[in-house]
Parts: sequence; C-alpha cells; structure tokens
Amino acid sequence: MKIVITGGCGFLGVGIARKLMDRPEIDSLVLFDAHVPDALPNGLDDRVTMVEGDISDRVQVAAIIDRDDIGVFHLASVVSAGGEQDFDLAMRVNFDGGRHILEALRARKGTPRIVLASSLAVFGGPDMPEAVTEMTRVVPQTTYGMTKAIGELMINDYTRKGFIDGRAARLPTVIIRPGAPNAAASGFASGVFREPLSGQDYVLPVVMDTRMMVIGARSAIAGLTGLMDADGEGLGAD
Repeated sequence: MKIVITGGCGFLGVGIARKLMDRPEIDSLVLFDAHVPDALPNGLDDRVTMVEGDISDRVQVAAIIDRDDIGVFHLASVVSAGGEQDFDLAMRVNFDGGRHILEALRARKGTPRIVLASSLAVFGGPDMPEAVTEMTRVVPQTTYGMTKAIGELMINDYTRKGFIDGRAARLPTVIIRPGAPNAAASGFASGVFREPLSGQDYVLPVVMDTRMMVIGARSAIAGLTGLMDADGEGLGAD
C-alpha cells in the first residue's frame, strides 16, 4: 500500500509518517510539500520519499497519486493569517489543490481513502456558542475557514458519489509546535509553552481571559491515523 501525506514535511505530517512506520503493509510513503528539508526527518525509513511540488499543479498531483492501493492524509493548506493576506494563494492551495487531490483519487480504481485535516475555523460569527456540537452552524469568518468548509463538502459529495472513501477531522489548535511560529493566527498558543521551556521570555499577545480549544500533537496524530483506519460504515453521511 502507498500513503501520500500532503503538507507532509510539516509538524503533523512527519508525526503521522513516524506513527505509520510500524505498518509492514505500507511499502511506499510520500511526503509531498512545497518545501522539503535536505535530509529525511529522524524516525523514518527507506520506504519514505520526500517530493517537493505545488499542490495547485494538477499534473504534479496526479504523478504522486499513481496507484490504486493508496491512502491520502491531506494536510497541505495556507493557514489563517496567510489566507487573509493572500486570498488568491489560499484559493489555489486550499481549494484547487484539494480538488486536484480528489480528482486524482477519483481516477483510480476502487474507492481510495482520504483523511482531510479540517479545522474549527469552519465555525464563527456573533452567534457562535461557547461549545460547538454537531448541530452548530458552519459560519467561517476567515478565508482559511471557508476553504476548509468547502473541502468538507467536497469530501462528502465525492464519497456520496462513490468516487472515494473520505473523512474529515475538525482540528482545534495543535500544540506544542516546535521551531518558528507558522502563519496561523492561533500560533501564539504554542509560544506560550515553547518559548519559556527554551528559556526565552514571551509576551502574551491576547488578554489573560482568552479561551481557546487546543489539542496535543500526539492526540491529533492518533486521531487522524485512527480516522484513516475507521470503518466508513459507522461514520454517517457527513
């Protein structure tokens, strides 16, 4: 079996790849990303290949979705602040890129499985409750959230049509991200822990009573891989 992880050289992508290393049925694992490091990250074996490319390029995407026995973790995304700064880039990567992945999977035999890393950014607005449920309205307030909501709908419809076996996870902010902050508006949540742990002072950019939902990296990785393994019959229509 082949696994493709888009955005695969990022924090979550590498974590998922490491978790999959104990699965002998996987003979090829591709980390597809706009930028790849010079060396393979620690904890990965020779089944793993890093491919640098542009997810908004349909031909490049089709080249990595080249087998019928394939599964995809779709993590690649222009995140919140980046999407607000560059709408066109967010649409190319988040919308066009997602559509290219789904179309490439649709062209394969069978119903290949895909897990979309969606986001709680699909919710928002003045009527958003303190706790979201399955019944909470989807009212994104950012370009990023809008593209995630569209991605969920596309996953649902491609699955309904029998093209793929798709599922999506609405992730909260994932902590603690190592290294420099990314362009997510919620990136400060990792800095609250990361900088003091490395001996650096940290200036909190929000008021002290700010509340937000977070998830630990290990829990997020376990949830995404578990969703890939889950029997689709029990997941419902949405």
